[in-house]
Amino acid sequence: MKPIHLEEIPSVIQEYVRNIHSITFPRQGYTSDVGIIQSENGQYALKRTKEPQFNTWLKKEIIVLKSLNQKTSLPVPKVEKFIEVAGQSWALLEYLEGETLRAALTKTHSKVEREALLINFGKVVSDIHATPCPEGLKNEKTWLDDMLDQAAYNLHNYEVDGSEDLLEQIKENRPNKMKQTLIHGDLTVDNILVHNGVVTGIIDWSGGAYGDPRYDVSLAIRPKPHIFEWESDKLCFLEGYGCSNILTKGEYDYFINLYEYF
Repeated sequence: MKPIHLEEIPSVIQEYVRNIHSITFPRQGYTSDVGIIQSENGQYALKRTKEPQFNTWLKKEIIVLKSLNQKTSLPVPKVEKFIEVAGQSWALLEYLEGETLRAALTKTHSKVEREALLINFGKVVSDIHATPCPEGLKNEKTWLDDMLDQAAYNLHNYEVDGSEDLLEQIKENRPNKMKQTLIHGDLTVDNILVHNGVVTGIIDWSGGAYGDPRYDVSLAIRPKPHIFEWESDKLCFLEGYGCSNILTKGEYDYFINLYEYF
């Protein structure tokens, strides 16, 4: 992620926020440059992408967010402005207070606080899956068919971690079908914001879709340094989620392998 300089920000956005006082850069944004704007009109989150693939993802995120803003009560940022100019995409979003769940879990030394954060994480994932999916996010093609097509495209056009052999393997060995729900599509500890132990936001919705909830759960519990490296973390998450048998080991492996292409 690179800092966003004031003179780079499109005039439409500068005029909207009025008199930018400062821009800070959180530890976020693997596919985009992210800045927090403090201006005369308040605080905003600003995202900028430069590559065609990431531009497409940001545009998709804006579509998803607008649909969620209109049709759900989930804690997602409101879209203020979206602009495509000179091969770059810019999204101005509502600022949601909080730090990432990863940061909160890394900082706390309290077993009780840690367990509460993980239980709340599970509850939020469950809330997403229980929210009726807006019709605008549903696709004629099944979610998994679409994801496998996207995986093949990404393999041949972009740098991905997956291989041709692995892709053939996951095409041939699909998991049993499960009822589709609203899903986030990249539900990691980096995309949940918390403040004083309470979830304040769910961000980075480019993968939002009517899809397989096991994909979200798999990404949620995927081990990170000192997070979900122990069974106790997963048990707390599943307690909050409200279903301890949502996922088999084989299904977890399948969806983690699928993620290698995104």
